[in-house]
Amino acid sequence: MRYRDVLGALAGGDAREWALGVLGDIAAGGSRVRGVRHPLGFLCLPLVREGDLGVCVHVWTAAARRARSTTSQIHCHSWDLVSHVLYGQVRNVHAVVTDTSASPTHRVFEVVSTPSGDVVRPTARTVAYAPGRAELFGAGETYTLAAGAFHSSVIPEDGEAATVALGRGRPGLGDLSLGPLATPLHHVRRERLDDAETARAAELARRSLWTSNTPGG
Repeated sequence: MRYRDVLGALAGGDAREWALGVLGDIAAGGSRVRGVRHPLGFLCLPLVREGDLGVCVHVWTAAARRARSTTSQIHCHSWDLVSHVLYGQVRNVHAVVTDTSASPTHRVFEVVSTPSGDVVRPTARTVAYAPGRAELFGAGETYTLAAGAFHSSVIPEDGEAATVALGRGRPGLGDLSLGPLATPLHHVRRERLDDAETARAAELARRSLWTSNTPGG
């Protein structure tokens, strides 16, 4: 599987069939994919890593334990995002972030991924945050987000949802998060799912995708 193949499936309108096949393979144990409990509240199934290019399936579900964020859900990527909603709804809330040392609400943290997890490092940058424009995307819709844009992804009413997320890294940019002003430097271990948990997550997503796209489902 290649990044360009997944991008082509999205562009050609074949995302549903592609995802059903990929999720079915993972659920049946025919893949080397191992899921990760992501601090932003979803289960991540990493599919492609080609240098600065990556593809994952993100699954939000009440049926699995969620990791807890140590900063907040407000973050920005070091990569341009293309996100396709497989089922459910995703609300993308743009953040209004203003640099200030007089009346800050949050500190900016650098998040550096390592083999053992994430190093979350406070910076000297403090900001005032306010929620901005919110966009709601449903099954079959695709949206994009430029690297460096602060936002949060919200699943309305804690519903079930899944997306295909494609990333293209931008040199010189970092992954950032907003958090409480006094939070110190710390390390977050990303919990990997075992084979059985990964298979269950893939099967749940496959069934949800199939049901949501089947007439009368």
